[in-house]
Amino acid sequence: MFCKALSRYAILVLGFVLVMSLCIGLSGAIAQEEDDLCEGQGDGCIFGCPDDSLFTMDFRLEDCKFQTTGVNPFFILKPGYQVVLETPEGAVDDEGEEVEREKSVETVLYDTKMITLEDGRRINARVVEERAYELEVDEDTGEVEEKLIEISLNWFAICKKTNAVYYFGEWSRDCPAGFDEDDVCTGDPDTEEGESTEGSWEAGVDGAMAGLMMTGTPLLGSKYFQEIAEEQEAVDRGEIVALGLDVVVPAGDWSGCIKIYDTNPMEAKDGGCDGENDPKLYCPGVGLVKDQFLEMISFGYVGRDDDNDDDDDDDDHHRSRHHYWRWY
Repeated sequence: MFCKALSRYAILVLGFVLVMSLCIGLSGAIAQEEDDLCEGQGDGCIFGCPDDSLFTMDFRLEDCKFQTTGVNPFFILKPGYQVVLETPEGAVDDEGEEVEREKSVETVLYDTKMITLEDGRRINARVVEERAYELEVDEDTGEVEEKLIEISLNWFAICKKTNAVYYFGEWSRDCPAGFDEDDVCTGDPDTEEGESTEGSWEAGVDGAMAGLMMTGTPLLGSKYFQEIAEEQEAVDRGEIVALGLDVVVPAGDWSGCIKIYDTNPMEAKDGGCDGENDPKLYCPGVGLVKDQFLEMISFGYVGRDDDNDDDDDDDDHHRSRHHYWRWY
């Protein structure tokens, strides 16, 4: 009896040891994979990519007097300005696979937001709204249906001295199930279809710092962080890889354009260090014209004449978006 019990005990112990060995080995392999990305790079790997230290993080914001309205050659920050980008029908990736169609509407709002940095400095930033849609073709009618899946409010300001545009954070709302006409998420909040604000961040909160969105003088090879918010996993980087490009999109054609590669060290295992996965093209006088497979289909100034007077301007437009702040 004792021998049988001892045998069972020995088998249990051996089984436990085997399971623990597998677990330790697996975690060790994962850790080794993470270490491989930064092996031999010294202190270069800050957030996940071996070359993080080559990207500028210190922008001397103390030397800047910021303004909420202005025009950088490649970034328009004037209230009412809007660009619309859309995936062309039949677009394919590098492997010849057809990509899902999307649409992005980016609008400079009349709203501003006050940002308080860690050193106590207060900066007023302009709000730029981005609405992202999934596009699907109705098989019966052939019409393209839009599903709004993301609403993001981004905060930018222009340094008066250098004309560079800085990024102070965003409040992002994602809803895989889609938002209704009142911008309410239709998904079950207890499932993956529900609303998420993951990725939202604000300079001066939880160690987050402002990043550079568009330099005042584009220099070939410039590398810089666009977002610096490790706690929120928002650490996007930008690298200027080409200047003086000619670009043709449905909205028009331009010359003197620049190409910027975006990378995200937090997605290093999925190719987040490879900028070629996320190229963006900006053209003078209009801004963003291509974002991966998205291409600009229209641009210009928009507004609503809701002030009940005899002219066509919108004296009350700056109040029309205030309902967004109820969620923040």
